Amino acid sequence: MENSNLKLKRKMKIELVLFLIGFIIVSIKLAHIQFIKGKEYSLKAEEQLNASRTINASRGIIYDSNGEILAKSGTVYTVTLNPVKIAPENKEKVARILSEIFELDYEKTLEKTSKNVSIVNIARKVDKELTDKLRMWMDETGISTGINIDEDTKRYYPYGSLASHIIGFCGSDNQGLDGIEAKYDDMLKGKSGTISQAQDGKGSNIGEDGEQYKAPLKGDDLTLSIDMTIQSIVEKYLEEACIDNVCTDGASIIMMNPKTGDILALANYPDYDLNNPYTINNDELKNLWDTLESSEKSTYLQGMWRNKAISDTYEPGSTFKLVTASASIEEGLVTDIDKSGQFACTGGIEIAGVRIKCWRYYRPHGGESLRQALMNSCNPVFIGLRTKNRC
Repeated sequence: MENSNLKLKRKMKIELVLFLIGFIIVSIKLAHIQFIKGKEYSLKAEEQLNASRTINASRGIIYDSNGEILAKSGTVYTVTLNPVKIAPENKEKVARILSEIFELDYEKTLEKTSKNVSIVNIARKVDKELTDKLRMWMDETGISTGINIDEDTKRYYPYGSLASHIIGFCGSDNQGLDGIEAKYDDMLKGKSGTISQAQDGKGSNIGEDGEQYKAPLKGDDLTLSIDMTIQSIVEKYLEEACIDNVCTDGASIIMMNPKTGDILALANYPDYDLNNPYTINNDELKNLWDTLESSEKSTYLQGMWRNKAISDTYEPGSTFKLVTASASIEEGLVTDIDKSGQFACTGGIEIAGVRIKCWRYYRPHGGESLRQALMNSCNPVFIGLRTKNRC
């Protein structure tokens, strides 16, 4: 009898210890969920409770200095599904019409209609003509639950490739990826809106308030110093010069208002189509494009988009003569820029044993004033001035 009591007490102690261990483990797990993972799980629960769709804001307009529109946003539409709301008997019908209208793979579309999620994307940035066909089908069949057609925006560039390296372009999510579009993205992009609805675990709506709409805020407009007319003329003659002189590496031109410093035109050749920025501008490479590695394609596209006028390094050449002339006047080396015969061009000047020629070495300019030397872009005069400045 005594042995039985001892065994019973031992068994109770073991059970009590196991219970305490289990209680401690459960308590630790609950504490981990509540205090460490609580915020994360709370956000997930909120996401499941509130099914929301984003409405992209219309980006601000980019104008030239005369008010001509260089970039604007147009209205398009995005089609999404709430699969859990689509009746099982309608899933195949919905998948079929979506695949036909938007030219999608039927099997993949059907798979999306069967997912146990609140939102799946079907087609983004499609024209009104296509969504009108879908709306017509929805009206005829009476099948609309779970199919969402929301207003969206798409970036358009009215002049195609004009000022392409200045303006840049946007991605599919309306984010600026290059040029002005990327530089001033925070200002241009605006603030997205939402359409939300509280739902239970089965995707059914909670409450009678319907969808909650928060309107998007349009981005700010931007006016450039670029003059579209001057820009188009510069690009035209730059292209002609590059073709006539077989400039295989392309060329750049920057035109500035010397009184204000405003950039009136900035052009690179070759350019690219802003409305199709991933379409290459090299006819020979187009035939080989599908055979290239992804890294090679990326390298070429980055080169095509690069604004060489401001990103590439090059020797300033004769443009630096303006700096030399200004420094000479400021330091008092030249007091009268129109004094005739103050300088002499003999066709070249020798520096450190090397003779540097004037571009007109075969018929030297002879006596010149500083103004005349600058007009003639005469190398010997400015080499001599730089030597004096260093002394």
